[in-house]
Amino acid sequence: MKQMIKRKDGSYSQRGLWDNIRANRGSGKKPTKQMLEQERKIKRKMASGGKMPTSVAKARFVAANKGNVQEARQDASKYGYKFMSGGRLKAAYMAKGGNIARTTKGPGANYRPTKQGAGMTKKGVMAYRRANPGSKLSTAVTGKVKPGSKAANRRKSYCARSLGQLRRSSQATQNDPNSRIRQARRRWKC
Repeated sequence: MKQMIKRKDGSYSQRGLWDNIRANRGSGKKPTKQMLEQERKIKRKMASGGKMPTSVAKARFVAANKGNVQEARQDASKYGYKFMSGGRLKAAYMAKGGNIARTTKGPGANYRPTKQGAGMTKKGVMAYRRANPGSKLSTAVTGKVKPGSKAANRRKSYCARSLGQLRRSSQATQNDPNSRIRQARRRWKC
């Protein structure tokens, strides 16, 4: 088992790459090629919305709360982790683009069927916002809007973006009036 280190913010975590780099800093030794490559991998992963391994996260949350699992549970939920039955910990959502069910049928549908204009339902937007705290995703602008209003600008922006998507799609999609992109554009009144 790796050694747990108390950090400046009061939390505990395992000794890792940067601790080794810092330890070698005063000794005149340079970080090895492998250390620098590992650092680049970690930065790429975190930049693309990755999370730390759940075993490390659990150790960190429990240690930071001095073994109190109830407090660790609350602390974990702030960072998008969730304690499961049996004390297991799992990442509740991906850091970016949290997963929601891609259903178009039944009472729990998060997306509209193509015949109803495609796009997300109000319930789906709310599920997405729960899965991605801080998201400002909202439903389509479908009604009459005042020129220059916030809704009109959202519509104008969506129509411009979706036109680019439509042009990059296949000829079959472009020519099919019932394709999801065409139906969504119709629903937005593009």
